[in-house]
Amino acid sequence: MGEDKRLAAVVALAQGMAAAHTPQECWQAAALGACDALDGSFAALSVWERELGRLRVLVNVGDRAGDEEEFPEAETYPVHQFPEITEFLHERWAGGGGPNAWVETAEGAAAGTAGYFHQRVTALRRRGRGCCVVAPVVLHGRAWGELYVARAAGAPVFARADSDFATVLAAVVAAGIAQTERLEEARRLAYTDALTGLANRRAVDMCLEEAVERHRAEGAVVSLVVCDLNGLKRVNDTLGHAVGDRLLERFGSVLSLCGAMVPGALVARLGGDEFCLVAVGPPADDVVKAADELCRRAGELEPGEGVACGVASTAEAIGEVRDARRLFRLADAAQYRAKALRLDRPVVAGREGVADPVVRLADAPPPSRAERRRFRGRRP
Repeated sequence: MGEDKRLAAVVALAQGMAAAHTPQECWQAAALGACDALDGSFAALSVWERELGRLRVLVNVGDRAGDEEEFPEAETYPVHQFPEITEFLHERWAGGGGPNAWVETAEGAAAGTAGYFHQRVTALRRRGRGCCVVAPVVLHGRAWGELYVARAAGAPVFARADSDFATVLAAVVAAGIAQTERLEEARRLAYTDALTGLANRRAVDMCLEEAVERHRAEGAVVSLVVCDLNGLKRVNDTLGHAVGDRLLERFGSVLSLCGAMVPGALVARLGGDEFCLVAVGPPADDVVKAADELCRRAGELEPGEGVACGVASTAEAIGEVRDARRLFRLADAAQYRAKALRLDRPVVAGREGVADPVVRLADAPPPSRAERRRFRGRRP
């Protein structure tokens, strides 16, 4: 391959990874780009999971064998089978060398061999491949994993120039992975409450909008629990904000525990002393049961004063739910009623029939500024 073609291949690989929106898309773009750049028939990207002592395959692309899934859930190999990633590379770097790629064939070692090849030779033969080039992926100065590109049996064997080029491609892959990790971390922070580690209001907004769309399109049951941690102001004023923050963290853990009772539920801190749970699919009674348990456990938290909890579900007699705003108003009104009555159990909107005071309160005209609480009239 000429220099111009190789440069174009590097650019294409970098652009493919930059265009990825998820880690899986990034891994796939890396493997596909490397496979094309090296005229391979198959490529894989693996990560070294140090704490588990194994290489885990993230993606397989190209002509896959029967036992190779595109995004395998459990394709792992003990790292001692490929000691070059932990021994050879470290020894070589210690001597001033770099993380260079090498070639192996179905007959044994070839250009730039790392000195350990029996496991890959066996794999090549078993899967009908003639040769492969293996390139370490180094991130932040440490071995991150490996890029693997193979050719079918009978195809030209990778040359030394190919292994050198694979080293360059692995560096491009590492840069793309680093960029994806930074973007993922930024996304995580954008949708995570910094204090409790739960989802934040922005994540709830997106989840609830999509949930209501599913309800309107498919009839899926959507339930929303809104809860207000009682006594937080008193704790902050008398014991200090550090104690108040600790109370919020502890309640967040309780909410997470109770949310696990409802499959697929999203638990979040809306802000201040307000938290919520969003569930799509499970019956309303299951959500109410989890809310009951939440009230019970919150009542045991010291120095708090329990929690006021309201539930709104499309499975209840609340009328048509056209958007997330109405579901929020209903759950908010139910929570307000629980607080006003000092209840130690959740109030469920619509369970008192047509004249349900929660439904009437939620659907009433917006309250004046003089009132203690304003219901959400904007899009959540």
